[in-house]
Amino acid sequence: MAADELTPWLDRFLDHLRHERRLSPHTLEGYARDLNQASAWFAEQGLSHWSQLQPQQLRQYIARRHRQGLSPRSLQRELSSLRGLYRYLLREGVVQANPAQGVRAPKAGRRLPSTLDVDQVAQLLELPADSPLSIRDLAIMELFYSSGLRLAELIALDLGEVDTRDAMVEVTGKGNKRRRLPVGRRALQAIEQWLAVRNQLANLEEPALFVGVRGRRISRSTVQQRLRHWSIAQGAPRPVYPHLLRHSFASHLLESSGDLRAVQELLGHANISTTQIYTHLDFQHLAEVYDRAHPRAHKVGSKK
Repeated sequence: MAADELTPWLDRFLDHLRHERRLSPHTLEGYARDLNQASAWFAEQGLSHWSQLQPQQLRQYIARRHRQGLSPRSLQRELSSLRGLYRYLLREGVVQANPAQGVRAPKAGRRLPSTLDVDQVAQLLELPADSPLSIRDLAIMELFYSSGLRLAELIALDLGEVDTRDAMVEVTGKGNKRRRLPVGRRALQAIEQWLAVRNQLANLEEPALFVGVRGRRISRSTVQQRLRHWSIAQGAPRPVYPHLLRHSFASHLLESSGDLRAVQELLGHANISTTQIYTHLDFQHLAEVYDRAHPRAHKVGSKK
């Protein structure tokens, strides 16, 4: 069997992710990058078909990637991509076993997400909204912080998906799952101000809520660049990026409510263990909230 038998099945798997799983272009790029890297190495080892890969060979590949400087988190992602490919190949009857199933990457240390505190967010959002671009940027940042959106969710928003009357936004998250999220008063005000000037930038038939200077849907890089610009202009303690505002939203909401399940639903996490990382950010603050709020936390004879 020719060595290029690796490539056709890889292409079919990526088509499956694109058309059946409907994964985002950004996620697809990650799968393609990981799997092309692996298949190139497998071909170097003389493998001509995915069914020939053995777990020991895969462990050698992971060890090689680790020596090249890849972090445990990146290695876990590459293994996840390979497991997904082999699940597809098993379904199609191309292979009889998943060699990636028992292979593990080195454990990654638990990395806590960076956040801004409430005062730092307030300072960032006090930007001078005196032009269509700055009005747009304020609406973008307010919506990130108000509703905890991912970058891909925000740039995909169309006109009409923010319901200003009910103060809700409907977004399409990972796995093409739709969810409705509340929008805060400040964010609604900023969005309404943006809608009042949007026509000064947007092309006539453009459906996107947020547009760039060329009148088309705003790009990921433009949002990232504008947030970096405002983090410098507003004296933020660190460069601001979309996920930093999402992390800050989650942390502040959890500190105030202690409701992990609600925060999980708002963030669109499939697994609550992903959300639980925010509980480590300020445990002392959560303990203080518990002491003030829980009826069994008060000492005997104390007043509420």
